[in-house]
This record gives sequence, structure tokens and C-alpha cells, in this order.
Amino acid sequence: MPAAVMTYTTLFQDLQQYLERGEEATDATVYEQIPRLIMLGQRRLALRLKILGFQVVVTANLEQGVPAYQKPDRWRQTISINIGTGTTYNSRKFLFPRSYEYCRMVHPDDTVESVPEFYADYDWTNWLISPTPDDDYPVEIIYYELPAMLSDDNMSNWATEYAPGPLLYACLLEAEPFLKDDDRIATWRELYEEGVGLLTNEDVAKIFDRTSMRKEA
Repeated sequence: MPAAVMTYTTLFQDLQQYLERGEEATDATVYEQIPRLIMLGQRRLALRLKILGFQVVVTANLEQGVPAYQKPDRWRQTISINIGTGTTYNSRKFLFPRSYEYCRMVHPDDTVESVPEFYADYDWTNWLISPTPDDDYPVEIIYYELPAMLSDDNMSNWATEYAPGPLLYACLLEAEPFLKDDDRIATWRELYEEGVGLLTNEDVAKIFDRTSMRKEA
């Protein structure tokens, strides 16, 4: 028998079994709610975890004379932004995160162009680069994203593959208030917190491993 894997379908079925509710023919209200519970559980997990599994790297180019740039779909939080500088753009310059107000105070005139120094959240969907770029600099952006939501058309994502337990318990936590079954919340919360803690500790170990200096081969 092949190893069990989590998909949108199996997660749906697991919720029905754990809740002992949600059959389409006999419990239509809960059945119709399960996709929303899965969506809420995924968002709960993504908001809580700031780990490598939710990191994305994108590369593009800034445009000379353009100070504002649209963030990628499902962006949640910026980790870093760096640009290529020098005659061949091979030198890396990291931009400092600053508030919108700071950027406007230091570089108030968008028509004055120079090598960028800072970035800020313009709003939820855009960044402000300050000062306005004076060249089409290559840019590398690392950020946390909300994974593509599970559905009949998207059966798996990072959480189903690497964090099936925390995802299941996150969905169960969302279900209990809807079902008014407060007695089970403590159980699901304990299992959820344990799984999230293990993922976080594993991620911290990876970060330490890549930054530590090794003497052995």
C-alpha cells in the first residue's frame, strides 16, 4: 500500500471523520462549510508560521523614474530587497526597510533620481522605492507568501506536503466554534501548537546550520 499523503480531498475527508459530521446527504450545512474551514485553517497556519516553506524569491528589474512597484500575489511580509549595482550590476546592495513617512521625509521629490537606499510599504499591494531609481536595476525580493489555497482544482501545496498535521489541527480549530463544540478546542489547540512549535524549531535549526562556520568536511 502506498504511503498516505494529504490532498484537498483527503483533508476534507479527515475533517468529516474527526468531527463525525459533514456528510453531504445528512449534514449539508457542515458539508458546505468544510471548504471555508479549510481556507481559514490555511490562513491561520500561514499567518502564524514565518518559515522557509513559506518563503519565495522573485527577480525582476526596477525601472528608471518609477518609485512604486506592485507586490506579488499572495504577498504577506517582506523579508529583504536587494538590487544589483556597478558597471555589470554584479554588486549587491540591500535596501533598508523604512516607514513610508521616513522615505517621504528623506526623499520627498519623486522626480529626483538616484541609487535606491530604502523601501517601504506604500500600501498592502505596493512598495515604495526611495529614492526613485536612476537606472533599471535588477532586483531580488524575498518575502513570505500565503500559499495557493487548496481546492478541487489545486489538490496540494507546501502545507499538505510538509505540515499535514498542523494544517489538519488548524482546520479543526476553525471548525469547533462553528459547531459550538468548545470542549474539543483545547485538544486541537494543544496538537496544533505542538506541530507549529516543531516546525518552527526545525526552521531555526536550518537557519543556524547555514550561518554556522564548519571546520569539519
